[in-house]
Amino acid sequence: MQAFVTVCTACLELLNSVDRRMGRMTTTGGRGAADATLGAQVRSARTSRGLSLRSLARALRVSPATLSQIENGRTGLSVSRLSQIADALELTVPQILDIVITPDATLDQAPPAPEPRLPGPAEVPTRWREYGPLDFDPVLRAALDEFLAIGYHGATVRGIAARAGLSVSGIYHYYASKQQMLVSILDHTMTDLLARAGAAQAEGRDAVERFSLLIEHLALFHTHRRELGFVGASEMRSFDADNRQKIAELRITQQRMVDHEVEEAVRQGRFRNDHPHEAARAVVTMCTALPTWWRPDGPYSPEQIAQQYVDFALDLMRPRPEQ
Repeated sequence: MQAFVTVCTACLELLNSVDRRMGRMTTTGGRGAADATLGAQVRSARTSRGLSLRSLARALRVSPATLSQIENGRTGLSVSRLSQIADALELTVPQILDIVITPDATLDQAPPAPEPRLPGPAEVPTRWREYGPLDFDPVLRAALDEFLAIGYHGATVRGIAARAGLSVSGIYHYYASKQQMLVSILDHTMTDLLARAGAAQAEGRDAVERFSLLIEHLALFHTHRRELGFVGASEMRSFDADNRQKIAELRITQQRMVDHEVEEAVRQGRFRNDHPHEAARAVVTMCTALPTWWRPDGPYSPEQIAQQYVDFALDLMRPRPEQ
C-alpha cells in the first residue's frame, strides 16, 4: 500500500510540474508558442542523445511525420506522450522541460532542412528495384562525402560544415556530434535496406524464389547505394560500443532473412545441406563487397550485376549433379 501511495504521489508531482511549466509558457506566449517550445525541447533532447527522428519514432511506435509535427509545434503533447518520449530517451520529463530554447538559436545557420526521408515498408513493395537520388539533408550529404573522401577519423566538423556551406555552430544545430552524423547515415541505410528486403521477399512464391529475390535486392542496393554500402562496411570500427551493437543487430536481421529461405530450401531438398549457413553468409558477403569494386561507368549495370549474382548464388546453393 505504501508503494502504491508513493507511485501516485510521484505521478501527481509530475503532472503538477508539467502543468505549472506549460501554464507559464501559455501565459507568456499563447498555446501555440507553448507547443513550439515544448516541441523544440523534445527535438533538442533527441539530438543530444544521438537519435534520428526515425529512430525515436520507431521506439514510440508512431510515424516519423507525427513526431516531426510534435517537434515543430504543430501537434500538442499530452503528459503521457511526453512521459513516453522521456522514457525512450532515458531522461525524465523535468529534464526535458528544463532545456533552454533561445529565440536567436537559428541566427547563425541556414533554415532547417527537412528530415532525411527514405521509403518505409508500406511505400516500397512495388518499387524496391527503383532508386532515385539520395534524399539526405545538406549536412548529412556533406558528412557522407567527407567520410568517403578522408574517412571518419580524418573528417572534422569544420570540414563537413565547409562542404555544407554552414558555420560550425550551424552544424551543431542539426547534429550534436560527428558520431551522430555517422549513426544517422547508417540508420537511414539500414531502414531502407530492410524495407526493400521485406518487399523483395514478399514477392517470392517459394523459398528458392524468395532467396533469389533477396540476393537480387542486395546486389541492386550495394550498386545503386554503393556510397552508403562502402561507409557501412568501412566505418563499423568507428562507432562507439552501443551504436555498433545497434547497427550489428540490423545487419544480423538482413542475414537471417536469407538464412531462413536457405533453411527452407534445404528442408525441401532444393539446396545443398552441407554447410548451408556458411554458404548463405558467403553469398551475402559477396553482395555487400560490391561497393569496393563496382563503378557506375564500368561495363555492367546494377541490373546486370544483380542477375549475375543471383546465378552465382544459386550455383553455390544447389545440389551438385550426381557423378
